[in-house]
Amino acid sequence: MKVRVNGEERELADGATVATVLDLLGAPASGVAVALDGEVVPRAAWPSTTVPAGSAVEVLTAVQGG
Repeated sequence: MKVRVNGEERELADGATVATVLDLLGAPASGVAVALDGEVVPRAAWPSTTVPAGSAVEVLTAVQGG
């Protein structure tokens, strides 16, 4: 299935979860926030939240600086 991840079209297996997307991106274990179609997904729900075909996933990482 096709989804948009951070504005880039990606092919994911049916039933992929938010956690699957983070693994695919190699996202760090902390300092990450995820939105699915504009709605924030709580960290505890990442393994159980499926990503529907055609949806948009935004993965944001915290950056330290001044």
